[in-house]
Amino acid sequence: MEKLIPDYRRIYTDMILKKYPEKLDNCNMILQKHDLSSLDIIKLNHLIFGYKDQLRSNQKHRSYDQSAILEILKYQKKNELSNMQVANQFKLSRNSLAKWKKLYTV
Repeated sequence: MEKLIPDYRRIYTDMILKKYPEKLDNCNMILQKHDLSSLDIIKLNHLIFGYKDQLRSNQKHRSYDQSAILEILKYQKKNELSNMQVANQFKLSRNSLAKWKKLYTV
């Protein structure tokens, strides 16, 4: 059975054109990618809406696919960062990061 994925490119393009046309230049580089990863969607969200006080409550609803997890783990290894540093940077829990490291050894 095929996994249905929302067309984030279309959703974000429409939203930017209708509500935030001044932010189109900042987001255009990400929107032109062939495939948008989970991290690209998060970056777009931050470029459009910025960091808000509600970040904690919104964090519960984030999900990462395997490619995003591997990208985060490679970033950690490349930059020789601790779990706490990576968790703070990507706004996720250290426990999630530790679990991912056990599941996906880089």
